[in-house]
Amino acid sequence: MFFARPTRALGLMGLLVAAAFSGNDANAQQIFRIVGADGRVTFSDKPPPDASGKATAAPTVSLSGGGSGQTASLPIELRNAANRYPVTLYTAPGCVPCGTGRAMLSARGVPFTEKTVTTNEDIEALKRLGGAASVPFLTIGGQQLKGFSEVEWTQFLDAADYPKTSQLPASYSQPPATPLVAAQQPQAPVRPTAAPGAARAAAPAPAPAAENPAGIKF
Repeated sequence: MFFARPTRALGLMGLLVAAAFSGNDANAQQIFRIVGADGRVTFSDKPPPDASGKATAAPTVSLSGGGSGQTASLPIELRNAANRYPVTLYTAPGCVPCGTGRAMLSARGVPFTEKTVTTNEDIEALKRLGGAASVPFLTIGGQQLKGFSEVEWTQFLDAADYPKTSQLPASYSQPPATPLVAAQQPQAPVRPTAAPGAARAAAPAPAPAAENPAGIKF
């Protein structure tokens, strides 16, 4: 279950959040990007029932567990928080609140993964995750925070036991932002072997990716 949005004093919020964080493993959600033999792309929370389609799980779509892969070098307090409640920030180009949220996480020393929403496929995946094509969108373990609010983000990071001041070592390097949905070439259908001397039809060129998709709100 997701815990309640804080509306009262921080002490009461901390109790509610701490209780809800303990059950975040039940919130893990996986989105599959399925490319059929005909090249059609669909999204589902279930893998394809047979071998007619190829499913690729978009990175960091799971809302709990995991980590950045660099947590082993972090101080123990920060490492424990990052392993238990990994932080993922979903952003889009030209989003001023996204930049403000990124700067806030960096200033506090929170290791996080950033996923960019730029294509129609990214938008559909974001809708699956958060119910709307709205950025910035932040996840702390299984908790979802829509829009940027420094007070709200700070309260939930406090409840997840992230240090209040940066403890990142000087050698730490923030992973670069990556697309929410990884690019994937359509699976080519199996063609029967042509008879000797028979002409083969050229495979149609894939449709160009959509540019500047509409529908992202910030």
